[in-house]
Amino acid sequence: MFQTYEPVSDRSFAGKHLPLLREEMKKQNLDGFIIPHDDEYQNEYIPEYAERLMWVSGFSGSAGGAVVMTEKAVVFTDGRYTLQVRSQADSGFFDYADYTETPIDAWLLENAGKGDRIGYDPMLHTLASVRRLEHAAKKAGFELFAIADNPVDAAWADQPAAPQNPVRPHDLKFAGRSSEDKRNEIAKTIKAAGADAVLITAPPSIAWLFNVRGSDVARSPLPLCRALLTSDGKATLFLSPDKVDNALPEFLGDDVDIRSDQDVGGALDKLGRDGVSVAVDPALSPSKYIDDLKTAGAHVVELTDPCALPRATKNDTEIEGARSAHIRDGAAVTRYLHWLDTTAQNGEIDEITAAKTLEAFRAESDDLRDLSFDSISGSGPNGAVVHYRVTTETNRNLQKGELFLIDSGGQYPDGTTDITRTVPIGNPSDEMCDRFTRVLKGHIALATMRFPAGTTGTQLDAFARKPLWDAGLDYDHGTGHGVGSFLGVHEGPQRIAKAANDQALKPGMIVSNEPGFYKSGEFGIRIENLIVVTQATPLPGGEREMMAFETITMAPINLDLVKVELLTNQERDWLNAYHIDVRKKIGPHIPGDIKDWFEEATRAI
Repeated sequence: MFQTYEPVSDRSFAGKHLPLLREEMKKQNLDGFIIPHDDEYQNEYIPEYAERLMWVSGFSGSAGGAVVMTEKAVVFTDGRYTLQVRSQADSGFFDYADYTETPIDAWLLENAGKGDRIGYDPMLHTLASVRRLEHAAKKAGFELFAIADNPVDAAWADQPAAPQNPVRPHDLKFAGRSSEDKRNEIAKTIKAAGADAVLITAPPSIAWLFNVRGSDVARSPLPLCRALLTSDGKATLFLSPDKVDNALPEFLGDDVDIRSDQDVGGALDKLGRDGVSVAVDPALSPSKYIDDLKTAGAHVVELTDPCALPRATKNDTEIEGARSAHIRDGAAVTRYLHWLDTTAQNGEIDEITAAKTLEAFRAESDDLRDLSFDSISGSGPNGAVVHYRVTTETNRNLQKGELFLIDSGGQYPDGTTDITRTVPIGNPSDEMCDRFTRVLKGHIALATMRFPAGTTGTQLDAFARKPLWDAGLDYDHGTGHGVGSFLGVHEGPQRIAKAANDQALKPGMIVSNEPGFYKSGEFGIRIENLIVVTQATPLPGGEREMMAFETITMAPINLDLVKVELLTNQERDWLNAYHIDVRKKIGPHIPGDIKDWFEEATRAI
């Protein structure tokens, strides 16, 4: 089993660990210390040794931060974690703030006193975040210090070691393009930006650029490493020697030099002494690296990660791999949905059993490498917790008269999957069916969009929300996120959300389509498929280049929750056509003993 269910933290963490941290802060003469939920690589999912926020507060979500002062402390999250943070971070020690409304710099502006010494770890903060902190410090009068020795690490006696897992080649039959081809493309971007080299610090970009994968981060096949690429297409890959076997240098070729990850500082210093122009992404690179480059004499060119956009626009091989992975994954999910509709209807199955059962169905495929995230297996009120993670402490049965929400995905060499389905246990209420149907209408609205080239996800987001808005309802998360190709399940720069995003949706981008509705304390609903941006078929008389979406997730959408009278003819046609596609593509992989159920689950309405 990939997923575990023991609690990773509890409310005692704050009481046990805050005093230890404050002792270390006192040794360093600090009045406050900023703790982001970030590692040195700005990963979304981070290794155990980097879970500093969880260690000090108890909060285990994937997004947040904290500020610890000598007399008070606050933990920051967003709307996805409003309930979770209050259950994990003891209110006797921590206040709560929503960083979308009150960012850390804004909180410090109001709460840090003039002359207060506020510390931060420059390996955990990007230049962009440090600039915001510096602005607040100048305005409020507190002093901001880059701390060489992180006081959390000093206080954390049993902090796990950094992972040292091997880096593996990612075969060309999955990648679709050679590393040399990619490096030459990025080298042209570097030249166009007026730089001689680029420092790449994001593991997903390095994995994509060099066609390698790793296992340093749970649920994401990433190697923790750094890279320098010069404008002639040659590169240096900085890796712990323990991660390198004899095959890797031969795979990477003569134009890639493999050096120890301890050599990054020396390499940056040499670039500075040589007066080289080095491109860095201020939103991804540790501020320490940028400071070191400038101190050494380098000319720093601020440039958005040049790998991000080509990584997000999948090539034909990657798209075809994603389709294959979703058929394989969809067959496993469909068998699971049958299990939910039969065995799990007795009220005796709990959330952990439900999550393990889905993992077992997926694991029957020899191609499964990992889950793409810990499954969100939420029954009844737990389904209303957007990023719920079931543990032995929160585990409850799938009870009659409730909804069960299962959000899950798999990592396969040819693609990364992410799917959410909501099913009734027993008979659903009229309210449940109404809300489900409104979510479905929003899902269909997005799936069927035609939009001009240059359109961003922000411009599309409202179409998925309108059926809920019509009833005075909404949801507090984005409608869609980018998805990698055997990489992270959350990938930029594209997304579909209320928040402003200036990245146009381009052919080859994979995004999720996942509107939802959550009634706190009662139930949650989400319907999620992955969709690929395509060029739309031109219409007679059309004057603009148009884009569209292809749905690649293949599994039944529950029909027992649909109020057909709320659907338009076009919406019914889409749902029926989708289920015809599901039958066609995964039907051959469905066991004979559930064929009748499968036909009924994908029936025309």
